[in-house]
Amino acid sequence: MTDTTPPVIEIRDLHKAYGALEVLKGVDLIAPRGNVVSLIGSSGSGKSTLLRCANLLEDSQQGEILFEGEPIKWRGTGMSRHPADRAQVTRIRTNLAMVFQQFNLWAHMTILQNVMEAPVTVLKRDRAEVEKSARAYLDKVGIGDKTDAFPAMLSGGQQQRAAIARALCMEPKALLFDEPTSALDPELEQEVVRVIKALADEGRTMILVTHDMRLAADCSDHVIFLHQGKIEEQGPPAKLFGSPKTERLQQFLSATVAA
Repeated sequence: MTDTTPPVIEIRDLHKAYGALEVLKGVDLIAPRGNVVSLIGSSGSGKSTLLRCANLLEDSQQGEILFEGEPIKWRGTGMSRHPADRAQVTRIRTNLAMVFQQFNLWAHMTILQNVMEAPVTVLKRDRAEVEKSARAYLDKVGIGDKTDAFPAMLSGGQQQRAAIARALCMEPKALLFDEPTSALDPELEQEVVRVIKALADEGRTMILVTHDMRLAADCSDHVIFLHQGKIEEQGPPAKLFGSPKTERLQQFLSATVAA
């Protein structure tokens, strides 16, 4: 039987510019439920911008963004285009949990408070239920013993795992990762990689911007290689990494391996 469930996120012909600088030049992306889509490419290729547009943190000038088949409503055109329905934006954002490169934990709150804050204040969920979930997610990412610690008392890898627990506690439809390991040294990076791989194995819907080709190869159902704001090549990881077609991707992978 054919699965007719719409993708969690679908992007069609997306264009994004900052003034005269065109960052995205007509990009398509589909993230089906339970799939991991990785975005790779050199700095400035548009990976993080695409992720931020998907989460409506950035306004795009052209193209469609759909969440579970529901199109974003827009007002205006070109550089004046903005979402027309703020309630729609808020509702969709609460279902797309973002994990940033720099953790973005609140320094004045304990790790447990950090994880609980958004579900309690934004989603208005019962505090006792949220605390139970928060403790379970902190256990899941391997820092259940750090609930009463403050962010400054944790390593970078522990802080990033706390940020992942915070995202999970929102019970999102999809997780969006923006270079989640690039601020970490190699040893701490592996702590976070193990958590991301475990989430992928659970069948969670994720879009992953990463410089870690091994992570992209191991976790992804689909990999998109962006170059100068366009999709240069895309496909299953075995095909993309095993037999890249374009010269630009071949050069990128060679440089990545050499590094």
